[in-house]
Amino acid sequence: MKKTITKLLLVFFLMVIYAYTLTIENIPNQLVIFEGENINVKTLLGMQIKMDTEVMETASNYNENTVSPKSGKATLQVSLFDQISLKDVNVDILPRTKVIPVGNIAGVKLYTSGVLVVGMSEIEGEDKKKYKPYENTGIKEGDTITKVNDKEIASTEELMKTVNEAQGQAVQIKYVHLEETKECSIEPVKTSSNEYKLGLWVRDSAAGVGTVTFYEPSSKTFGALGHGITDIDTEELINIASGEFVTTRVLNITKGESGVPGKIQGTVENQTNIGTIYKNSKFGIYGTVENLSSLDIDTSKQMEVALRDEIQLGKATILCSLDNQKVEEYEIEIEKIYKENDYDNKSMQIKVTDERLIEKTGGIIQGMSGSPVIQNGKFVGAVTHVLVNNPQAGYAVFGDIMLKQSKEVN
Repeated sequence: MKKTITKLLLVFFLMVIYAYTLTIENIPNQLVIFEGENINVKTLLGMQIKMDTEVMETASNYNENTVSPKSGKATLQVSLFDQISLKDVNVDILPRTKVIPVGNIAGVKLYTSGVLVVGMSEIEGEDKKKYKPYENTGIKEGDTITKVNDKEIASTEELMKTVNEAQGQAVQIKYVHLEETKECSIEPVKTSSNEYKLGLWVRDSAAGVGTVTFYEPSSKTFGALGHGITDIDTEELINIASGEFVTTRVLNITKGESGVPGKIQGTVENQTNIGTIYKNSKFGIYGTVENLSSLDIDTSKQMEVALRDEIQLGKATILCSLDNQKVEEYEIEIEKIYKENDYDNKSMQIKVTDERLIEKTGGIIQGMSGSPVIQNGKFVGAVTHVLVNNPQAGYAVFGDIMLKQSKEVN
């Protein structure tokens, strides 16, 4: 009986240790917040959070694990019973920033860092036999080839040229798999057309259309889409080397129906450059505006970015252009708010209520991603997703997340 109790106590003790260890690991090492924004850190019994006093601000809702700091840099000190130091968290506190909500449809051109492997296929050699030269090399769909025989590879043409220059000799390939750089050797197969091939299908660029969410005048940066651009074949976020944002001409609008998402079709050919893209993240794409006139925005219409505690359930509006750069405001409802959500871009559940927009699009359609959400004169967020079975409903990401992403340059 005593042995059983001892074992149970030991199991309980180990579970408690595991729970505390997991909680500490889930506290980030780095935080970016806005001035006045509350930091809510999940803790367990006995765990305490303290911040440098020089950036503290008296707040009515202050408690040991919630702080409302002034702008600057600070350190959160995580301790157990205020005696045992557990972790330090570096905090960058940004001043409240004003942005100009945009709402224009624009074109996106992304160029990868290396070439992206999007498929594999057997190669028929000059002897009419089938070969899989990539087999057992470790390369998978979604990996990025960066070098062949120590030569930087930036395009599919460079890859083909370098492989053919080897004249059938094994080539040394450096590639990135799940953010880890690896190497392998592949012996190309000679085909009946006197070409050497690896059996890999690759891509070095991607293009599409979406909505510009905001322009931030002090840094001349923009945010768009509210979600990242993924490869159509691998469904992985595209690791970009560079990108362009250009004006677009809307060619067609397909109305959304239950089970069939609608979409905006546009062209990026022969359009005007807006700026360069420096970041493709799961919370949107970000870049620098080089031709402000191409956005055709009123620079006097700046507004603050709403903190999460300022967002309310109920009426709001979105901005989007469906008639070639003519931006209009449409009514929506914010139905749910997920204030503690920092891990994906489904921060708020929204519903289109404006009959004009429903008549034009059926609700939310592809290409409207990035449409800015405005409530009580503040920038709240951006449309990101549509519910496939109900095109009038969807999700939006918090505006504070997008602005923070624009400040964190990869």
